[in-house]
Amino acid sequence: MPDGTPELSPKDLRTLIPEYEGLALATTLLNPKPGDPGVRESSLGGALLWPADEPWPYCAQEDHWTFGSDLRNTTEIVAGTVPMVPILQLFARDVPGLEFPEGKDLLQVVWCALNHEQDPGPVMPRLYWRNEAEAAAGGLLSEIPVAGEGEYDEDHMPEPSTLSPTPADDYPSRHDLPEDVRDTWEPRFRSPSGGGVMWPSDSNVVATKAGGWPAWIQPADWPDCAGGHRMEHLLTITGDIQLGDCGGVYFFHCRRCPGLPWDWRFDCH
Repeated sequence: MPDGTPELSPKDLRTLIPEYEGLALATTLLNPKPGDPGVRESSLGGALLWPADEPWPYCAQEDHWTFGSDLRNTTEIVAGTVPMVPILQLFARDVPGLEFPEGKDLLQVVWCALNHEQDPGPVMPRLYWRNEAEAAAGGLLSEIPVAGEGEYDEDHMPEPSTLSPTPADDYPSRHDLPEDVRDTWEPRFRSPSGGGVMWPSDSNVVATKAGGWPAWIQPADWPDCAGGHRMEHLLTITGDIQLGDCGGVYFFHCRRCPGLPWDWRFDCH
């Protein structure tokens, strides 16, 4: 905006662009706070409710690497097979706004906390839908395996945190605006000096959340499932992890296909 003009608030933006208001999606802000969550609590980076008879997942990618915990080290350390780390656990009772598959009431995410060269990188996640009662029926895994000292990339590991889920409205970033809305938006915010479009703030929430819109900083990169359907945004994980330039990982799934296929994307903030 021209010098001296206050930045528009989200309310003003939705007033100026009526079409924008109609693009709202419900989201649940997870509001992680450092703590010591238990296995039967929703958490970020905390212990997971993991069935005793199910092996803990490992990553055996041959090219995953880290610089280790020594900040002076500039030589890549190529690790062997390493256990994945707990990332997110959500119980349906804590996030009523998130639709779970029939018969499931627990969502878990783990990933390999090393750097990976494959797209969409840099982490290598896995996602699990479970039924809490079934998962606990045969007992729980008593101890989660951990890698040796220096074998994880600490920047890829969230601090163990409790969650305080809060419902909110979420709006698309400018990268997700439909073309007709973008065409309406741009002429209203062109710089009087001819310096291009001065984008005002939008109401896209950059936070760890379930549902809503991805907080793209780079151009939008929505995945399609094998059936050709554009997937829905499921989760954003961001915050104290340093993925590239303080980035985030976005998870997507397709509720139209059997097996609920999912995918993920990485984006620098």
